[in-house]
Amino acid sequence: MAVGLTLIFGVMRVINFAHGDMMVWGMYIALLLSRRAGLDPYVGFVISAVALFALGLAVQRGLVQRIVDAPHEMQILLMLGVALVLENAALMAFGPEPERVRSPLAASTIWLGPVFVDVGRLVTFGVAVLLTLLLWLFLFRTDLGRAIRAAADNPYGALVIGTDVRRVYATAFGIGAACVGAAGALVSPLLPFQPATGLSLSITSFNIVIIGGMGSLLGAFIGGLLVSVAESLGAVFLAPSLKELVSFSLLILILLFRPAGLFGKRAP
Repeated sequence: MAVGLTLIFGVMRVINFAHGDMMVWGMYIALLLSRRAGLDPYVGFVISAVALFALGLAVQRGLVQRIVDAPHEMQILLMLGVALVLENAALMAFGPEPERVRSPLAASTIWLGPVFVDVGRLVTFGVAVLLTLLLWLFLFRTDLGRAIRAAADNPYGALVIGTDVRRVYATAFGIGAACVGAAGALVSPLLPFQPATGLSLSITSFNIVIIGGMGSLLGAFIGGLLVSVAESLGAVFLAPSLKELVSFSLLILILLFRPAGLFGKRAP
């Protein structure tokens, strides 16, 4: 989830406030695939990723490209509008009731002596690590990935050497949306969701990427681990309802000592 958000910001400097609502649509696509085709979400996440890639491509081509050089407040208002459209479309299509996708893996556990491991969460974590590694290989080992990094570093320089910056931007936004689509499908058996869930997911995403450093792929991955561990410990030692207090306290501490985040670059 956070990797997709930081990729979009790192390349285009666009703050995607619709990120959480895109993830909710990834969850609902997994729900439809499970109910209509009997497809397990741990397999169907590929289809969710492809569907969200198409959605991200359409949003970028039709809307974001028009304001990519506009002030940040215009970008924020646009993406908030997209978030509202996605949330209300999900509300009309699926209703307000919470849903959860059924999967045999989500109900399975592995016992290691007195400790048990949730198989569904373990598979989700493993797939997330694999997808992050594949994205890293794509960005650093392919020509298109190098073009994306070049456009992120210096769009005008990339344009001068013949890079189609519009195509690069559309691809980066689509890949970021595909990441969150896959994330939505992978956690759909673990977390109940409804159309309004997008806001909390967006807040969690921004918490993670700010801690890790906006625009840093490694920072998003490490930030995700830190936030998840912090919230888990908070739920154990405080109360489940106070787990977010721990993660946001971590955010404040990191911003006090490293305003750019753990792996972010300071502005010159």
